[in-house]
Amino acid sequence: MARYEFPKGFWWGSATSATQIEGATGKKGKNIWDYWYEKEPYRFFDGVGPQVTSDFYNRYKEDIKLMKEIGHNTFRFSISWSRLILDGDGKVDQDAVRFYNNVIDELLSRGIEPFVNLYHFDMPLQMQKKGGWESREVVDAYVRYAKICFELFGDRVKRWITHNEPIVPVEGGYLYDFHYPNVVDFKRAIQVAFNTMLSHAKAVEAFRNAGIKNGKIGIILNLTPSYPRSDNPADLKAAEIADLFFNKSFLDPAVKGEYPKKLVDLLREHNLLPQAKDGDLELIKKNKIDFLGVNYYQPRRVKAKSCMPHPDAPIMPEHFFDYYEMPGRKMNPYRGWEIYEKGIYDIMVNLKQNYGNIECYVSENGMGVQDEERFLKDGMIQDDYRIDFIKEHLKWLHKAIQEGCNVKGYHVWTFMDNWSWINAYKNRYGLVAVDLKTQKRTLKKSAYWMKSVAEQNGFED
Repeated sequence: MARYEFPKGFWWGSATSATQIEGATGKKGKNIWDYWYEKEPYRFFDGVGPQVTSDFYNRYKEDIKLMKEIGHNTFRFSISWSRLILDGDGKVDQDAVRFYNNVIDELLSRGIEPFVNLYHFDMPLQMQKKGGWESREVVDAYVRYAKICFELFGDRVKRWITHNEPIVPVEGGYLYDFHYPNVVDFKRAIQVAFNTMLSHAKAVEAFRNAGIKNGKIGIILNLTPSYPRSDNPADLKAAEIADLFFNKSFLDPAVKGEYPKKLVDLLREHNLLPQAKDGDLELIKKNKIDFLGVNYYQPRRVKAKSCMPHPDAPIMPEHFFDYYEMPGRKMNPYRGWEIYEKGIYDIMVNLKQNYGNIECYVSENGMGVQDEERFLKDGMIQDDYRIDFIKEHLKWLHKAIQEGCNVKGYHVWTFMDNWSWINAYKNRYGLVAVDLKTQKRTLKKSAYWMKSVAEQNGFED
């Protein structure tokens, strides 16, 4: 048996977000998910919306106790902007302050370090009505919100994250119609992406000015390695363009403080450059991150275009490449995603070689499976498939660390089954099962396995 041991002080834990676990209990302003569900409930799996979700708002003490029991020393959650500030830009709600203070204090009392994320897809509805991330007024409102969070919670929270997967609201809301506001417009999508990075840089600047002792601030990106079908120059170029759009568009400004020249040239060539003001690029350059969270689920495989897009169709990223399905690939059929464990290693090596070996950690990695009740035996879900998924990714992560990659931890997505945007509870991701009728929590087999890994700081296989 091989022994996979991780560095001392390694972060073992999980991640989640406000909208996906809190429910709408208590005072809370509407966000875009509340509104979209009211407007088009049929877009959500089984018609399940974000009103109750996993009821963390009322059960956080029970849940944090369980986190400790299964070996967590860290936990990443998000603050709901529209819970803390009901309209996004007005008065701070004291009930929300009490709730988040209680969550933070409960985590610390259990020896679990809180990682706090400021934005996870949940734009306050009033801010969306002002244009969402297309609006610089909303950027400024977000920065105000960030400052308030630093002031309220920075005495205890030392790890801060500005955005989780900032490209997802771009893809979902402005390209591919799976987030509100359901716009399909590449140029507007690019403006949203730029303004999001501007909000990030301004929040980093505010964090530096807040003077949080021993504090660090970062961003979480879902990095999907772009693998070409072949070494044919046309396939290599297709993969390079996909990488520019989906990875480097956020990774480079966050870590290096600048956008790749090839990306800027490509956008200029197609009249897609965003509007920027004097000083914007300098602000991004001055406010680079301290650490990076890496969400990894699947690779991206691409090839050169087989045929030209229809001249009347709106320009999209796929005007520059086609997706490629590699024969023999391993799949998660429930999510429709390829499972390629080596991708996590390739990401870390890239960060080491091309991004200054920045301090990083795996901020999400997990497997969603439908109808997990099929695997219930003796009162426990026997999710060996999840254990195998995590284990094989950890082996590649261990190899990256052995080769000098600056990886500090690993967070599973997610602690307990949670509401997953338009997919609701279709696929379950948790280490802990949640009965939606009773809200009863039950540890899955994977929870016990992760407990063992955390306690041993590694595993044998």
